[in-house]
Amino acid sequence: MSKTYMILGGGGSFGIHTALYLLKHANPKRVVGVGRNLLRTEPFSLGIDRMPGYEYHAYHLTYELDLLLELMDKVKPEVILNYAAQGEGAVSWKNSWRFFETNSMALARLCEELMKRDWLERFIQIGTSEMYGSVAHATKEDEPIKPTSPYAASKVAFDMYLESVHKYLKFPMNVIRPSNAYCPGQLLHRVIPKTVLYGLTGRKLPLQGGGKAEKSYIHARDLGRAIHLVAEKAPLGKIYNAGPAEPTSIRRVVELCAEALGMPFEQVCEMAPDRLGQDSR
Repeated sequence: MSKTYMILGGGGSFGIHTALYLLKHANPKRVVGVGRNLLRTEPFSLGIDRMPGYEYHAYHLTYELDLLLELMDKVKPEVILNYAAQGEGAVSWKNSWRFFETNSMALARLCEELMKRDWLERFIQIGTSEMYGSVAHATKEDEPIKPTSPYAASKVAFDMYLESVHKYLKFPMNVIRPSNAYCPGQLLHRVIPKTVLYGLTGRKLPLQGGGKAEKSYIHARDLGRAIHLVAEKAPLGKIYNAGPAEPTSIRRVVELCAEALGMPFEQVCEMAPDRLGQDSR
């Protein structure tokens, strides 16, 4: 049966790619994106606003919850996907309370309101693999929780909240913890577009820690497929990791970007000190 999907954090590149995947493969009634800002122009929006069956609304989860709930009561989405978050561990050491305000408290307020609605069939939280800290192997869902930044801790807090309200209040939830996603339309501070931009403009990318940290990378299209599978087939209450087992060093990612640009690696980047709380994988 066709469903209506609502994507919170839907103005970001991963939310847009998820919407594109659902429109193409899920046969939805409609897909509704919600973000705190107006939808960006192309190339960042990928033309999603012209797709039949898609609509976008700008509401702030933390400060406009009443308006967001009004929209939800009109749309009555059977499935809500949540990307909305204060992101990135590297910047969460300052004003860390803001990460808990959005990533934990605002979402808990939302879920308490959603428990009063009978139209919701499934709430899918997009978590983070950073909650596992640095590991030397592919993580499983029962891996010990070892967040190494306020950002990761704030995401863990809400995951644990969801587990508790599912167990005791039967809130219909799942959590997907993806590895580092990448895709067309990413903002320019991310490593791949930033490397390309620096190379094209004759600047050198500061390669923190020499790029030795290893990360697992997943294309946003594949993450969209994982989300669709969970929405259609997963038992409620289950948590899933999503991403490849084998990691790639940040240095190798930059090398691949340099190769694509036809430029020597040394011309694209320069060595820089590692950042605080840098995880591997």
